Amino acid sequence: MSKFLDRMKETAKSDVKTIVLPEGEDQRTIDAAQKIVEEGIAKVIILGDPEQINVPGATVVDPATDERHEAYAQKFAELRARKGVTIEEARKQMNDATYFATMMVKMGDADGLVSGACHSTANTLRPALQIIKTAPGTKLVSAFFIMSTSTDFGEDGTLLFADCGLNIDPSAEELSEIALASADSWRAFMSDEPRVAMLSYSTMGSAGGATAEKVQEATKLAHEKNAELALDGDLQLDAALVPEVGKLKAPFSKVAGNANILVFPNLEAGNIGYKLVQRFSGAEAYGPILQGIARPVNDLSRGCSADDIVGGVAITAVQAQMADNN
Repeated sequence: MSKFLDRMKETAKSDVKTIVLPEGEDQRTIDAAQKIVEEGIAKVIILGDPEQINVPGATVVDPATDERHEAYAQKFAELRARKGVTIEEARKQMNDATYFATMMVKMGDADGLVSGACHSTANTLRPALQIIKTAPGTKLVSAFFIMSTSTDFGEDGTLLFADCGLNIDPSAEELSEIALASADSWRAFMSDEPRVAMLSYSTMGSAGGATAEKVQEATKLAHEKNAELALDGDLQLDAALVPEVGKLKAPFSKVAGNANILVFPNLEAGNIGYKLVQRFSGAEAYGPILQGIARPVNDLSRGCSADDIVGGVAITAVQAQMADNN
């Protein structure tokens, strides 16, 4: 197990949160729930048939028969009234486990949600945006990965990569939002202060082009929003991570050669980047972890293992602690 996941589990245990798992029909969910309960990482709610699911220490809820079904439907109809959702449609929607689980988080009956073992990212994210919505002061939901490597980069080999899973071609404004949100996420998970590198094929304007100019503008906007944050760009990858290269290419930068957060210019670069590191170096990749939602909701790969779900729950529990402290 990585140091990062060890840290997440121990932090989660320090202030135990309730996490709902809507995919109770999947055996991986059941196996993960058992481990979570046994390790004391979180209180677990599983959505499904109580007669078919037996996990000692976990709560099993059938959305169709639960006593909160009508109250949730009424609230959902209220939230979606401007979209023309009727109470009859809302009642039907609450039979969907992911919508019901999301409403549990909205109503405070759960602190966070982890789904996606057998549903698409859209099926996880759509209810969250309709019901929970974005965090105050946040316009954008983005996704990041925590990369646990065997290198000395970042904090003991741990780095944050964003956005590697959601926003295809963010504008300069959106890229600045991703950078600031990633810094907040880093503070929740790690002990070092965030040091954000805005990546490009250019370092400090060494090359022209629309993408490099976008990254430069995003850096400027992020500085205007948070002048105290250690953030710099545009930086090439080696200038961001290797001290000798950073001193040579960006001698006056507080981030160059010492970054722990890498913000990629678009999804294409980010997704390829994290998979290159994962496959060529054997790094452990934790994510995609969503940021920018008012309460924590996280997605899983449909190829995930039970252990991946356990890790996702630990991370979500820590995000719930952060949300409570803000």
